[in-house]
Amino acid sequence: MNQLRLYTISLCAVTATIAGLAWLSRTKRPKPDPEHDRRTWLSQAGRLTIGTALDVHDSLDADNHLLQLLIYRYDIAGVAYDASQDVTHLRQFIDVNSCRRGLPVSVKYDTHNPGNSIVISETWSGLRK
Repeated sequence: MNQLRLYTISLCAVTATIAGLAWLSRTKRPKPDPEHDRRTWLSQAGRLTIGTALDVHDSLDADNHLLQLLIYRYDIAGVAYDASQDVTHLRQFIDVNSCRRGLPVSVKYDTHNPGNSIVISETWSGLRK
């Protein structure tokens, strides 16, 4: 009878451990934001050039959330790049109403992929005051 009790307790302990591990593996962990990582990397390692702000455009994404896009143009080695940056989550760092057409901006870009660029991040701003 004593061994039966030991087996029952062991079985309950193993079951509780498996249930706890299953619960821990199913809890949602916050995923890193790849856009934040891209902005951080470009603000630290990107090369600087001069560009022109073209427009601030409001649009809706697939989930009907409002997006604010800063549209800008810059030249690298004779090639003109038109780009946009989602500044929806950066509103506390900029006033999008002050971004007028033709306003000069500083652009940081990836030297290996010049189309990968930013005008503003959490730690750096290329907008003129």
